[in-house]
Amino acid sequence: MHITRSGSTPSVKGPADWFTGTVRIDPLFGATDPARTAGNTVTFEPGARTAWHTHPLGQTLIVTFGLGWVQREGGPVEEIRPGDVVWFKPGEKHWHGASATNAMIHIAIQEALDGKAVEWMEKVSDAEYRKG
Repeated sequence: MHITRSGSTPSVKGPADWFTGTVRIDPLFGATDPARTAGNTVTFEPGARTAWHTHPLGQTLIVTFGLGWVQREGGPVEEIRPGDVVWFKPGEKHWHGASATNAMIHIAIQEALDGKAVEWMEKVSDAEYRKG
């Protein structure tokens, strides 16, 4: 058994290559061999969002606060609220973030395949984002 104490891992700023706007990542747990699942709490200020990306084994988001938007490639921008659980299937191109006027916090859980949990792509344009 291993207990990770709240506050024992520092918050990090979401890298500008992966996010638009102000984003904070708080690590919850990392993959410990042989497991390959990791989780983070991610806080998005209003207007903040991820770049387009995929996950080789999919991703689960659990919304814990605020109002957010998610979109898979080719689909509509959809609203997400606390208590909502979003599943992106393996390889599904998508983005997620806060709405234009409200912050949003979610827990993101994903598995790594051959040591890689995400493939980052181009940023979501303002025009794409405004469709929310």
